[in-house]
Amino acid sequence: MPDHLHLFIEGQKDDSDCRAFVDLLKQRSGFEYRALSGDRLWQRGYFDRVLRNEEATEDVARYVLGNPVRAGLVRSITDWPYAGSDLFDIRDL
Repeated sequence: MPDHLHLFIEGQKDDSDCRAFVDLLKQRSGFEYRALSGDRLWQRGYFDRVLRNEEATEDVARYVLGNPVRAGLVRSITDWPYAGSDLFDIRDL
């Protein structure tokens, strides 16, 4: 989507810290964006949602991947250049 970002992340260790990860991601990408454009990239804060099982993850992934289609930006999710996953084949969702 042109005005927001969805990420599915999973901690790989017991001490993984989602908030620290997102803060660092926003800090580094925001710094680079400001250096190139002079503009701010991110709003303050973010909304997070914890998914507790595989079924919920697939349902939410399917919904998120459908956003550009519902918004009329593409006809098929496979046409959206920013869709991708290390876990799922988007054609199967």
